[in-house]
Amino acid sequence: QVQLTESGGGLVQAGGSLRLSCAASGSIVSLNAMGWYRQAPGKQRELVADMTSYGRTNYVDSAKGRFTISIDNAKNTVYLQMDSMKSEDSVVYYCYADVAQLLGEFYTVAEYWGQGTQVTVSS
Repeated sequence: QVQLTESGGGLVQAGGSLRLSCAASGSIVSLNAMGWYRQAPGKQRELVADMTSYGRTNYVDSAKGRFTISIDNAKNTVYLQMDSMKSEDSVVYYCYADVAQLLGEFYTVAEYWGQGTQVTVSS
């Protein structure tokens, strides 16, 4: 099993910054990708940013130029630096990890999710 522990959410003023962290622990052979989704009430969960093990990044258009994703491979931790924050960034953010694991004699790949962290931007 793999656990994802998120931290860093909270309240920030518009134009301010927050940094989200998500540490993966447990039975991990390698992390193929890690990233962040967010979900507003009544809406579908949307990708904010992700990064593959090769360093390729992907951002939703609204995050480009404001958010930066990074991974500390030694700590199995993904970060989301959020700058120039806007009121529309006020939602719950979820970390995910695409994890390669060894189950017995076989490698498998599974996706894990964090519990979610609330971000609130005040205007």
